[in-house]
Amino acid sequence: MNNAVVWGFLLRFCQCLLQASPFILSGLFIAGVFQRLMMYPAVKRLFGGGTYTSLIQAWGLGMLLPVCSLGVIPVIREMKKAGLVGGTILAFAMSAPLFNPLSLMYGLTLSEPMTILAFAVGSLVIVTVVGTIWDQVFDMRAADPIEQKPVSYGFKRMLAIFVVMARSMTNWTAIYIIVGLVGVALLGAALPKTSLQRMANFDNPLAPVFMSGIAIPVYATPMLAMSQLGMMFQHANSVGAAFVLLTLGAGMNLGLCVWMAKEYGIRRALAWISLLLLVVLGIAYGIEKPLFPVSIEPADHTHAFDVYCRPFDDHGIQNLAVSFLEKLKRDIAFFEWYSFYGLACVLAMGLVLRVCDRWFVIEDWLEKESVEKVDGYDLAVPGWAIGCVSLIGLIAFSILGCYAFYPPPQEAINEMSIVQAEALSPALSGDATQADYWIEVYDDWTRKLEVGVYLRKFHLNNYQKMKSRLVRDKLELLKHEVADLSELLKSLPQGNKETPEIAEARTHVSHLTADTQRCFLRMKSAYLQEM
Repeated sequence: MNNAVVWGFLLRFCQCLLQASPFILSGLFIAGVFQRLMMYPAVKRLFGGGTYTSLIQAWGLGMLLPVCSLGVIPVIREMKKAGLVGGTILAFAMSAPLFNPLSLMYGLTLSEPMTILAFAVGSLVIVTVVGTIWDQVFDMRAADPIEQKPVSYGFKRMLAIFVVMARSMTNWTAIYIIVGLVGVALLGAALPKTSLQRMANFDNPLAPVFMSGIAIPVYATPMLAMSQLGMMFQHANSVGAAFVLLTLGAGMNLGLCVWMAKEYGIRRALAWISLLLLVVLGIAYGIEKPLFPVSIEPADHTHAFDVYCRPFDDHGIQNLAVSFLEKLKRDIAFFEWYSFYGLACVLAMGLVLRVCDRWFVIEDWLEKESVEKVDGYDLAVPGWAIGCVSLIGLIAFSILGCYAFYPPPQEAINEMSIVQAEALSPALSGDATQADYWIEVYDDWTRKLEVGVYLRKFHLNNYQKMKSRLVRDKLELLKHEVADLSELLKSLPQGNKETPEIAEARTHVSHLTADTQRCFLRMKSAYLQEM
């Protein structure tokens, strides 16, 4: 087998696992709260208990909780135990990975806010229509919750949450998550490098259809999906394809499909997916022209989907191993590493519990003497109340996290000054690999700057938007010029003098770096003078 295929598979698997770790931990925690604090009857009431508002409640709760399409798996397994109908469960599973406070704020700066709001409403239409039809056709009805034994008051209830998290990482939940990761890794190994750059062009009438073909095996965190939407809007790609990417790429994965087939049968799972594709494509083609960004000149390609293609060319095992480690080091944020370490600790705890089950089952101890006498000033707070407070706290933490993730303008501009030096230096030398990485980081900081201002001022004027867009346009041009220069340098025989073509390419890169610096200074002035 081609070495590049193997290393590409490993890289995509590891990247997605690390990027998903914060959301998987969040999903495991929510599952523990549902099972041990709120208890299944309260969970069923929280989601409407099979009433006509269940689908809307599932959509609303899904939009608030910070999980991805992998992190939602332990949550929906608890919802199934609570006796909720399939349509409500799948409505939550589809809507929860699409938006959260972090990604929603990011998305509002990528295009006109009306577009993102239209996408949110579109997701509500999808889960409502598909869920209602599916429940009616297959006569899905609410079931009685699984019987549970309550846990004693005090620290046992807190410990019980971590026990649920640990158990989940050593049962079917972990298998479904691995299946989802394998799906996107196989896609990354099978698709040739840069093969999707023209798939979503605005003039391709089949762009939404092609996108739906790769979107389900794809795994995207809410932030990654939003950044890809930003690149598509920046290049005026197909709006319908962007909608398909958000709803299916961020909302589904192969692990969820396998869970549906196991819980509801292959026939019902295929019916759900078919109906989902029909509704999603119908909405995608319906919004294609009304939401198309007419003020932006369409491009003939996009790099938004390069992350789903093969990341390497075959340059030998040693070089591929080095590139593998370099990409993991560069692409994974520090909080994703720490989340992965936390996930590994939860897994280790689950393995220890499985070994100890031969002599001591911890659940028997947790559920022993479930009713305790409360004296003095102690207050017996019901588990459902603590559970609701925990969920509200998780949502509040996500909102507060926005202010840390999107820093104040001065801090963002200081970071951009550093990143600009890192990006322009390799650009001048023709190092396309380093330049591409830092240009993407630079581009991302321009968007963080916009969100940071919007969070603190609740307003972003057109002049500031224009200056940020000019910087991004210059960065896009610079990326292509550096790629051309790099190819010319590779074709130059070793020891030969540079050709006139190379000299001309260097001149173009030099002019663009100077233009980028000037645009940055104008953008800096636009933001800091306003603030």
